[in-house]
Amino acid sequence: MPDTTGQFDFSPMNLSISATAMRPLIGLTVLVVEDSRYASEAMRLLCIRSGARIRRADSLAAARRHLQVYRPSVVVVDLGLPDGSGIELIESLSTSEKEARPIIVATSGAEGEGCGERALAAGADEFLAKPMDTVSMFQQAILRHLPEPHRPTGPRLVSDETVKPDDLALGEDLAHLEELLKSGEASLPYVAPFLQGLARLADDPELSEASVALSEAAQSGGSIPDTINAVRTLIQTRVSTYSAV
Repeated sequence: MPDTTGQFDFSPMNLSISATAMRPLIGLTVLVVEDSRYASEAMRLLCIRSGARIRRADSLAAARRHLQVYRPSVVVVDLGLPDGSGIELIESLSTSEKEARPIIVATSGAEGEGCGERALAAGADEFLAKPMDTVSMFQQAILRHLPEPHRPTGPRLVSDETVKPDDLALGEDLAHLEELLKSGEASLPYVAPFLQGLARLADDPELSEASVALSEAAQSGGSIPDTINAVRTLIQTRVSTYSAV
């Protein structure tokens, strides 16, 4: 992306803060392009544990506004966004001048749709299927793409720690999806993978089964209204639970 203001965050090529074993991503700024509040909260916790700063955009349009002003070190892009595919943003970022090109990490909750292959072909450096909640996995996905001079030296603590976002954020996401499902079949291509990612991060098998049911109904064209109503009922139950936390 071109520089239109000259006001940039640290990039991998000009770090001025030394990383530590506990905080190997100090000096990096991560732009998270993610419409899920729950997944964004997980990313915020991962960045805090790693020493990175975080900015968030919930759509392609918001991401582009950020990139007109800031130069992030890392861009984490969800492939399913409300105003288009994250592939568009990955393609745009990957053609930036080498000095301005961030590390690009793609992510998705969709299953069996070649998401990883498409993201890498578009120019992503990494593809991580949701849930992205393990500190070491997150750190390593970024560190292996840092230029050698900017990688932390010496021993590094490898943590199996996982992060747990606030359930209130999960409730807000589910309430949003339930509202979208009111519009019927047209919402399924967006709702099904969104719900799948939430289910994985929340470790909720019933929600995962519901997302699969939505995908299968959309593909087969059978029992779509019944499937949508059943999923809405399940989501409403979960919203009541998480709202009461």
